[in-house]
Amino acid sequence: MDIVTIGEVLIDLTQTGRDERGIPQFAANPGGAPANLAVAAAKLGAQTTFIGKVGEDAFGRYLTEVLQENKVDTRYMVTDADHPTTMAVVSVDASGERDFSFYRSANADVMLRKEDIPEEALNAAKIVHFGSVSLTADPARTATLDAAARAKKLGAIITYDPNYRANLWHSEEEAIAQMKAPLPLVDILKVSDEELPLLTSTTDCENGTAQLAQNGIRLIFVTLGANGVFYRFGEKTGHVAGVPCKVGDTNGAGDTFFGAVLSKLCKEDLNSLTADKLESILAFANKAASITTSRRGAIPAMPTLTEVEG
Repeated sequence: MDIVTIGEVLIDLTQTGRDERGIPQFAANPGGAPANLAVAAAKLGAQTTFIGKVGEDAFGRYLTEVLQENKVDTRYMVTDADHPTTMAVVSVDASGERDFSFYRSANADVMLRKEDIPEEALNAAKIVHFGSVSLTADPARTATLDAAARAKKLGAIITYDPNYRANLWHSEEEAIAQMKAPLPLVDILKVSDEELPLLTSTTDCENGTAQLAQNGIRLIFVTLGANGVFYRFGEKTGHVAGVPCKVGDTNGAGDTFFGAVLSKLCKEDLNSLTADKLESILAFANKAASITTSRRGAIPAMPTLTEVEG
């Protein structure tokens, strides 16, 4: 298996507009960053598995079906009879920027436990990926960190996206502490330009990524929205320009970018990867993210390999 992702899969109730009376209208889109990444990578040619927990309800069944339809292996997904499937309400402003409200304090994704993540799933993976939404509360926090540590010992490449959602945390201080906790386990890190100063106290990509690299992280990407991506690869740093597009909404763009990168890196040996090869992978990922941004929703907006390479 190329990539195993661990964490939340949920319903993004995404605003699609307003009716003639001005009442907001929403579509029940599938979402959740690790699930998004699994789909993005699968649509771009990687073998992916998703591990997470959904409710024993219509939304949970729908999300499982969506992942399966997108060629994501769901054999390790768990259904929880006692907690409903998690939801996020995604409102969109005139420029396409998102505002999130989460309904998950006692919902299924938070209830993922250590015993829900079997050794065989981790042992089969080249890459094991997770994000910081899994770290907001137990038991999911302990389960995720335990799985990352086990996978590291088994020889997997550990990838991490500290995707900050302020309203999921009691305080910014708690968020920063928990988001930093996994960094010594991580081989490949993606942060946005908004998250970099949370983790490093600087907006300077050169200095911030140098700080993060002290944790032993081999590859660091700072996504810059329409301006593309800054990268640190050992001592080498650089920038790859973004691909312009008309914005539909930005939901899922970062997950598409990282999924696209990992769909290529899972077929590479990091020890022999060159900066030129990395930059071509990042250009591919920027194009994939641009296509997603030009459409609405997250998973439904993600491109196929033919669309990106065409």
